[in-house]
Amino acid sequence: MDRRSLIAGGLAVGIIAERAGAQTSPPVSLKGQPPGLPQPSETIDLWPKGAPGAPAKALIEKVDERSADSLVTDRAVYGITRPRMAVFRPDRPNGAAVMITPGGGYKWVVVDKEGYEMARWLAARGFTAFVLFYRLPGEGWVSGPDTSLADAQRAMRLIRHRAKDYAIDPERVAAMGFSAGGHVCADLSTRFAAKVYEPVDAADQLSAKPHSAAPIYPVVSMDAGIAHMGSRALLLGANPTPELEAAHSPDRTVPADAPPHFLLHAEDDDTVPVDNTLRLHAGLRAKKIPVEMHLFANGGHGFGLRKTIGKPVEAWPELWRAWSRTVGLA
Repeated sequence: MDRRSLIAGGLAVGIIAERAGAQTSPPVSLKGQPPGLPQPSETIDLWPKGAPGAPAKALIEKVDERSADSLVTDRAVYGITRPRMAVFRPDRPNGAAVMITPGGGYKWVVVDKEGYEMARWLAARGFTAFVLFYRLPGEGWVSGPDTSLADAQRAMRLIRHRAKDYAIDPERVAAMGFSAGGHVCADLSTRFAAKVYEPVDAADQLSAKPHSAAPIYPVVSMDAGIAHMGSRALLLGANPTPELEAAHSPDRTVPADAPPHFLLHAEDDDTVPVDNTLRLHAGLRAKKIPVEMHLFANGGHGFGLRKTIGKPVEAWPELWRAWSRTVGLA
């Protein structure tokens, strides 16, 4: 190798390192990571020039560790100003990807229980997993109730734009969300074509429609009779109009070209009533959208993976995986 080639090679490595280093790291806490668990291989910032419509009062990202067990993390992050995806690459990609939107009642975004744990499960089975840390609508962003949807749309488009980097088929990018993150997922799967931000680059020319969607024990309806009132207040404010409630209830915004859905809920959920999923199911059926629904008698709320052990609801991830084959995802 001559001197010119050596210099050029060094510059290329430097540019790659600079680009990688420019991405915001995943949320971290002082507790550190449990030993032996795979961690995200990289992150992708959503907005190259910063997220649009910043709050008047500057936010500071914080991470709360809610677990006292040294071997189990249960982190929640809020004050997110640099929304981003944490990427889990499989050893043997199957060509499909899943974007995960964890829950947190729109108060925060949980990192582990409905994010990294599911991403590890997916990556172990060949799916490339992207855990989205989305901005929270109650923290003063100009886009208000469309804030999290804007991040979800942008994230879906970025995954497609970078499909070759991850050996995935851009047509096989699914969405999965939990609780309030299930609302983000369902909002994306029904309002993927809504213009909620101004395009910033070539990625925004791509579709934000997921291949398929799996809202898990989701917040859906903003009807005060069955809504998760904490999510409703942070999303819409204290006294939303009936029109605002309808616009942000995915069961009432299903388009004729919505993607196939997989729905899951426990009937003893005392946080987000099962009626949320029942209404979404009815809304999808009314538009003749393919939908599979599983209801379990026991499971409560927020079970993710870790709280299903020894219960019938433990079967849910494999039920989703089997369904994903029927719709051509995996």
